[in-house]
Amino acid sequence: MDRNSAARTLVGSRVCNPQTGLTAVHPSGTGANFAGNTGTTTSYKNPFGRPREFSAASAVKIIAKTKTEFIVKSVAAGGIAGGLEICITFPTEYVKTQLQLDERGGAKQKFKGPIDCVKQTVSGHGVRGLYRGLSSLLYGSVPKSAVRFGAYDYLSNTVKDDQGKLSSYKSFFCGMAAGACEAVLVVCPMETVKVKFIDDQTSAKPRFKGFFHGVRSIIKEQGVGGCYQGLSATIVKQASNQAIRFFIMDVLYKFHRRNDPDRPIGIPFIFSFGVVAGACSVYGNTPIDVVKTRLQGLEAHKYKGMFDCIAKIWKHEGPRAFYKGTVPRLGRVCMDVGLVFVFKENIVAFLNKVW
Repeated sequence: MDRNSAARTLVGSRVCNPQTGLTAVHPSGTGANFAGNTGTTTSYKNPFGRPREFSAASAVKIIAKTKTEFIVKSVAAGGIAGGLEICITFPTEYVKTQLQLDERGGAKQKFKGPIDCVKQTVSGHGVRGLYRGLSSLLYGSVPKSAVRFGAYDYLSNTVKDDQGKLSSYKSFFCGMAAGACEAVLVVCPMETVKVKFIDDQTSAKPRFKGFFHGVRSIIKEQGVGGCYQGLSATIVKQASNQAIRFFIMDVLYKFHRRNDPDRPIGIPFIFSFGVVAGACSVYGNTPIDVVKTRLQGLEAHKYKGMFDCIAKIWKHEGPRAFYKGTVPRLGRVCMDVGLVFVFKENIVAFLNKVW
């Protein structure tokens, strides 16, 4: 190659001949053929290649795919977390439900408290008795948590501002909507079956031989509506539950991170924040939880609806009855919320690595 050819330079896809001062631009953007005064032709190739171009439609598809993957991961993580949590905490849910179903007051009251309830259950039915009704919650907890986190993450991403931030009050309403979704789609039938199973165990002659036998019996006797008893109370309970919990978690996350939104939060902090959020929801809506439980029990026919149930409880048992089962519910819910958020965050992190 002569000195004129050697002196030719390449800038991007531009080929420069210093002897003539001319610049040739190859239309492909990847190389050029340039003929100098020597009569030779030298081929130049752009070592950087042509940058990939995206149309607006392609960008929209990529963003949509990313959002879809995010929601799918959230749904999967929420479902797995819900299943693990309920297997750990169900005995406390059993005791809470038994205390709330115990309508008798004074000396005739069947259980003296949570400890007495555990003793009587283990004495009469063994340790397995504390897991009566687990199947209905286990079958329901996976889709319940999946719907809850999927709905919340979808809604919260939709209402974020231009900087990608979510205000605490928006988090409150997103949690409320997510709670209402899970109440209608999963929680109401799941809770109705669970309460009837637990209530059936205390009867002289239990009728339900298992989950599917119980569901068939309920539908045969009461129709599909028998699995949707107490729907209004369930919606109020779940909407208020998730509104309070997601709001508290959002506030505590922001407080911990302060001005660094990317600051990692350790497992002990996530669990502690979940415990606080769970406790707030317990004291905030246990009365409606008691009403929901009564409307879903085997004696639900005594009530004409949610407000009639409230009136009768107030009249015959007094205001303290609205906080029956608070202690076991407090233990169950605090552990529930703490574990679910810990499991969910770690499962999402794992899915991000492998997916």
